[in-house]
Amino acid sequence: MTDTHYNFDTCPDRTGYGSLKWDKYKGRDILPLWVADMDFTTAPKITAALQQRLDHGIFGYTVPYEAPVNAVLNYLERQHGYSAKAHWLNFLPGLVPAINLCCHAFVASDESVMTATPVYPPFLGAPDYANRELIKVPLCLDASDQWTLDFDAMEAAVKPNTKLFILCSPHNPVGRVYTEAELTRLGDFCEKHDLILISDEIHCDLVFDANAQHIVTAKLSETLAARTVTLMAPSKTYNLPGLACAFSVIEDSKLRLQFQKTIRGIITEVNCFGYAGCEAAYNHGEAWRQELITYLRGNYELISKFLKEQIPDITFRPMESTYLAWFDVTKLELENPVKFFEDNGVGLSDGTPFDGIQHVRLNFGCPRSRLQEGLEKMAAALSGR
Repeated sequence: MTDTHYNFDTCPDRTGYGSLKWDKYKGRDILPLWVADMDFTTAPKITAALQQRLDHGIFGYTVPYEAPVNAVLNYLERQHGYSAKAHWLNFLPGLVPAINLCCHAFVASDESVMTATPVYPPFLGAPDYANRELIKVPLCLDASDQWTLDFDAMEAAVKPNTKLFILCSPHNPVGRVYTEAELTRLGDFCEKHDLILISDEIHCDLVFDANAQHIVTAKLSETLAARTVTLMAPSKTYNLPGLACAFSVIEDSKLRLQFQKTIRGIITEVNCFGYAGCEAAYNHGEAWRQELITYLRGNYELISKFLKEQIPDITFRPMESTYLAWFDVTKLELENPVKFFEDNGVGLSDGTPFDGIQHVRLNFGCPRSRLQEGLEKMAAALSGR
């Protein structure tokens, strides 16, 4: 293997390592295509950096230091044209606790939070855990059959006590990459109603549609940046969730101090391997990422072709990013879609926690042969009913 060719067609056995994805079906003949981590080994240069950190032999408390901070800042400028400053950053062990704590930091107990559904389940759980009201506004389909924000419905649903909008960009689970026009309109909506915008952009480097480009929401205007908390991590792109390293970018000093005050004593520090992995990913992972994107595009095309030819009753709309396919299985008339497919050897994510009844989510961040096997099992199960 060289630095310009990586193997995505095979992966090591993940059983016995505490894998959430694989241990769920331990002892059962079920192919796990559910939770959002990939079955690919990470970039060799990341592994080498982790080994170098391991060889140091001392694993004491670690604070954000110059190397990972600069790696993040350089990455944001290079990859997204976003000129951030070091003091805007807060390193975090994950984005889910950050989303939860934002509901405490920026929303009073008698105020509400808005988000667009279907969406990553912690977006729906965080306001509830904080005892804040949640306003759910379903996405709608535009003229080209793509998911988009329903601004008319948002205007109808927003309340005087609404203080926070949580955005998933790119949008998990539908795989949508929002355009500059859509994000600008969202910014105008937030400004009109004086909302703070939490922009979860963890899937920003997984855009595989050549006609789509991720835009960091906060860079669109100074006024929007002043009300935005951007959340990012290398974990989804480089398959590093177990290293527990993420970060927020908050330009406004008042919002930043409010966030820092809320997380103090609750959010744990990032561990030394998280920093090392983050630095290596952003400094040395781009060649690997480019090949990953090409491979994921091939997997996406396989799904589209297979469903069209073999399971046309599954509605699968075009997607532009992520490795998470969102299937509408309403036409299959299954009482419990997830159980049906599990009983036939395929483990998928249930759409209900995303606010998507009669939907399932399939993770195609895996070797193509494994994806093919999963799709064939689904088709066989349906034809054998």
